[in-house]
Amino acid sequence: MTLPKLRIALPKGSLQQATVALLESAGYSVWLAERSYSPAIDDPELEATLIRAQEIPRFVEQGIFDAGITGWDWVKETGAKVKQVCELVYSKQGFSEARWVLAVPQESKVHRVSDLQGKRVTTELVNVTRKFLAAHKVKAEVEFSWGATEAKVPLLFDAMVELTETGASLRAHRLRIVEEVLRTSTRLIASKQAMSDAWKTKKAENLATLLEGALRAQGMVGVKMNVARRDLNKVLAVLPALKRPTISDLADEKYVAVEVVAEEKVVRDLIPELRRAGASGIIEYPLRKVIP
Repeated sequence: MTLPKLRIALPKGSLQQATVALLESAGYSVWLAERSYSPAIDDPELEATLIRAQEIPRFVEQGIFDAGITGWDWVKETGAKVKQVCELVYSKQGFSEARWVLAVPQESKVHRVSDLQGKRVTTELVNVTRKFLAAHKVKAEVEFSWGATEAKVPLLFDAMVELTETGASLRAHRLRIVEEVLRTSTRLIASKQAMSDAWKTKKAENLATLLEGALRAQGMVGVKMNVARRDLNKVLAVLPALKRPTISDLADEKYVAVEVVAEEKVVRDLIPELRRAGASGIIEYPLRKVIP
């Protein structure tokens, strides 16, 4: 009997490593041979292919893939009619949104979008940039950039629209941001055909649940401790910013077990305070997934 499969496109390039790491955190093992475009996943119901993120929305729309992981920017750029299964806020450098920004050299006389009237702009995000300029009633020449965009301003172009996470690369090239064009994050998308199939819809939603759970667990830890009942209020007072802790009875009726989930960077300062408040047997443990 042939097993049904969800054909999924994974992003090759800057998002590849972060995506594989997220899949592994979600419980999947992923193997990729050198120069291979077909990762092996230890789920016989998933069939993965590596494709550049820019191309994924179009191929998903066409039904070549049932689903794909790509950036919202490329969905907007291609205008692909696809279904969003979930938003996954991660990038190649961390767990936050990225921004496409309009940038110019520090010494440029361009200080607002209207100053680009009749100027030349370079970007990989051509269609979104043209719509952005049209919305500001600015007529400017927009040309596709094949890379090294920062090096083309001001020698070849007056301005650029470029993706940034921290702004460090722009500052290093002595460029300043004029205005934000688009905020983007990674999305799990699916074709309309796939989402009309009950099995594929359920499989895509199951994958989304695990990926979202793995993302929520990033930077989070669990903390468990024993607390004498007489000290419970003092210990709970140390936890005001955390979600309600779980309190369980122990065999020794004089003690309870208290368990919480918190940000790891908070816990490093919290543990000494918990100990002073009367907690003992404190255990900190990593989390793989957090499912609300």
